[in-house]
Amino acid sequence: MPRYSPVTSRARFAEAEVEVLQLWRDNRVFERTLEWRKDAPPFVFYEGPPTANGLPGLHHVISRAYKDVFARYKQMAGFSVERKAGWDTHGLPVELEVERALKISGKKQIEEYGVDRFNALCKESTNRYIDQWREMTERLGFWLDLDHPYRTYDGTYIESVWWSLKQLWDRDLLYSGYRVAPYCPRCQTSLSSHELSLGYQEDTPDPSVYVKFRVNDSDGTTFFLAWTTTPWTLPGNVALAVHPHETYVRVSQGGESYILAKERLSVLDPGYEVLEEMRGSDLVDDTYEPLFTDMIPDGLAFVVVAAPELVSMDEGTGIVHTAAAYGVADLELCQRLGIAIRHVVGFDGRFLDGQRRYAGMSVKDADPKIIDDLRQQGMLYRAERITHTYPFCWRCDTALLYYALDSWFIRTTAVKSRLLHHNHSVGWHPEHIRDGRMGDWLENLVDWNLSRTRYWGTPLPIWVCEACGEKRCIGSTAEVGLTAADDLHKPFIDSITLPCQACGGVMRRVPHVLDCWYDSGAMPFAQRHYPFENEALFERTFPADFISESLDQTRGWFFSLLAESTLLFDAPAYRNCVVVGVVVDRAGKKMSKSRGNVLDPMAAFDEFGADATRWFFYSAGGLATDLRVTKESFQEVVRLFMLTLWNIYSFFITYAEIDGFDPATATLPAIAELPVLDRWCLARLAHTVDVVRHRMDAYDAQDACRSVESFVEDLSKWYVRRSRRRFWKGERAAAADKRSAYATLHTALVTTARLIAPFMPFVAERMYRNLTGFDGDDAPVDGVPDSVHLTDYPVMDGTWTDPDVLHEMERLRRLVEDGLAARTTAQMRIRQPLRAATVSGAPMDPELEAIFADELNVKSVRYAPVTEGHEGVSLDTEITDELRLEWLARELSRKVNELRRRAELRVEERITLMVDASGDVARAVDAWQPWLAAETLASVVLRERGDALASWEGDIGGEPCWMGVRR
Repeated sequence: MPRYSPVTSRARFAEAEVEVLQLWRDNRVFERTLEWRKDAPPFVFYEGPPTANGLPGLHHVISRAYKDVFARYKQMAGFSVERKAGWDTHGLPVELEVERALKISGKKQIEEYGVDRFNALCKESTNRYIDQWREMTERLGFWLDLDHPYRTYDGTYIESVWWSLKQLWDRDLLYSGYRVAPYCPRCQTSLSSHELSLGYQEDTPDPSVYVKFRVNDSDGTTFFLAWTTTPWTLPGNVALAVHPHETYVRVSQGGESYILAKERLSVLDPGYEVLEEMRGSDLVDDTYEPLFTDMIPDGLAFVVVAAPELVSMDEGTGIVHTAAAYGVADLELCQRLGIAIRHVVGFDGRFLDGQRRYAGMSVKDADPKIIDDLRQQGMLYRAERITHTYPFCWRCDTALLYYALDSWFIRTTAVKSRLLHHNHSVGWHPEHIRDGRMGDWLENLVDWNLSRTRYWGTPLPIWVCEACGEKRCIGSTAEVGLTAADDLHKPFIDSITLPCQACGGVMRRVPHVLDCWYDSGAMPFAQRHYPFENEALFERTFPADFISESLDQTRGWFFSLLAESTLLFDAPAYRNCVVVGVVVDRAGKKMSKSRGNVLDPMAAFDEFGADATRWFFYSAGGLATDLRVTKESFQEVVRLFMLTLWNIYSFFITYAEIDGFDPATATLPAIAELPVLDRWCLARLAHTVDVVRHRMDAYDAQDACRSVESFVEDLSKWYVRRSRRRFWKGERAAAADKRSAYATLHTALVTTARLIAPFMPFVAERMYRNLTGFDGDDAPVDGVPDSVHLTDYPVMDGTWTDPDVLHEMERLRRLVEDGLAARTTAQMRIRQPLRAATVSGAPMDPELEAIFADELNVKSVRYAPVTEGHEGVSLDTEITDELRLEWLARELSRKVNELRRRAELRVEERITLMVDASGDVARAVDAWQPWLAAETLASVVLRERGDALASWEGDIGGEPCWMGVRR
């Protein structure tokens, strides 16, 4: 009965993966791996929660592939690895999806529709594509517990988030303030600094205008000259800022005079005269006429102020237009100096009715009209266009404004030093993220803008007294008479009032919800409903040993995790972070639906297989950089690596079935008894196992893959090629040598299957099960696991380690390359035997010398002293009659084996060989007939033509010849 299931050269990688998935389901392999290691030391992995209100793309595949490879590796290496899935369910991306579905836009229409109905649809939306996400995740081979996920909209999760905010409140780390923040007029909410970093777009066109502000107490022809790229803020101007210690000048040009910094005279048109110089401090407290007379603010305004922190001599005019409500530094300056602050633009990004010229216009649409009005009023010096980097909303792609509003903030700056400390303790992969992208971000940290004036999110748990303004932050559902089973979202939570403990008045909740990034950063404790339950479980699983997401999460999930763990526990949330790159197309453009350059992951799996997709992402080294991905990327993996491995595996199965090799009864001989080629193969394998384990322990999947690729190439191009004759039946291969070859190659293939199992779980499973007897007709070996994923990860066998044999074989292969180069120079084909090769260097071991001679096709090897400081090879190229006949015999053998393939004969089938030739070809047949019969598995060699399954007629060595084969 067959021990193995037949293997053909048609690998069926993609189709067979579906069969393996079903095998895993039927045999509960994933669940059994968890049970297998349940009492092992934990390796803690956190799943970064995706939002399932959109279809998964290839950019989701790369991070999930990296998560899976290290989780699988650690589990096989002896750890218990929990694989809890999670879903990020709150936030504007969900709201925008629902708005589009309802064909409504903006907060007004949401409230008209009904917040309760709107939020119900948001919750439903987060589950819309769960099935597609599950299908992609399973098809990728990413083992994840999708049946028991955490969800950020669950009451237990929200209650833990409330608890965390109460901890910050009690330590005065949560506060409200009137601040300028990045603001999306479309979404009508502010953004945090880390959200801001996700939406910058390069080469954004904007106006660049030089504006004249008429100085009071002058003849009406003297102006302060200021520069801005946001003309829409000019109706909100309240002050001009100068540097008190810089030199300013008044110049005459075209009947007017302009005041600007001396260092910025280059911005003027040609043809001016400097009239006087003064210090910036001399200009402080001067006043000027407002550009626009609508909505004049009450209080101090239209005055020159000293602001060295605001004024640069590298751009503009050295005089900065200040609109208090539309710039971070502007607002701080005006608040400090008591300058009037007022809005001329509403929350919707449109000018208020009080601005009669521009009422109802969006600020960006108003820019050209403002410029035209300034030109007509004679208040425009020059208008240009520039391109620069500008922030857009990462959720809806609307140009952001900087806008002053009341918000709630977390005082992250209070723990900046601890954040930097914990960041340094993390093993970042690649390492430069620590002090680069993440380190720079933390060095320039600002307080976290936590609140959002939206609807679908975790409600901010702060109540304010209507009568006395007393504030209270709650930290549990019980404090407001609810349970975690209740709906804690808007609008229901807004109906809950509390009695004011200060005055007895009514306290109502503030209308804000949380930045959804705070939700995702709370997952280490909120997924456990900590501290309300599972305290011991949380303590065992915090911090994570490993997380992984893409580069854009450095200032997203990576930051929110680190910030919250530092604020709450003074500890990092993760010990190691693998930062994967951004998937881009052939032209280097980020893949997106809007560009139409997205590759469907399921289509890639169906065409090339998930294994090929996974291996490409690992081996291409796409960490923290752009990774170009095309269909050819996956084709190359199949062609260059997977088919090479498959052909070795197919070769072994084919001959093992012919010879009845049974791993249950055939054991690997003692190392000392093995031929040198087998010792080399095992030593090479041991080295590869050692390298792969070290690289995987260092979270370096790329070098691990390269080591495996190198071994498989050596296994194919050196070991199997050199050992091929050892597997043939006949007298040429002694029984002991054949058993050694089988045992060695079987060991190498089973070990390789286990080695690649975390990387290529499907093909590894197919190879392992067949090699260990689970796919044949005979019963498998007792005690052998039925899945490669239930085996321990290979450990380097010290008895296989042999640095000397590795070194000597490397030397031999180098000398073979020199000898082949010498053949090329002498124009001597490799099938032409030569009398001798001379090695300039030390003699080789007899076994190695025999391999060297066979590789170079020489009859003997001579040795000579080293010349010119390095070893080399020279050849005796004289061709005798005997050598020529041997060459002709080799050519005949090659042709016969081509005929065997054309006749579709099995590798073990015997044939009748027919040859019709004369001259030297006939002499070669006579001289080498036994060898020719053995090489071609010919039972008989006939010197005649006859009926043949396949035949060939042509010229060999300049002489005519006909050959045919039949059974």
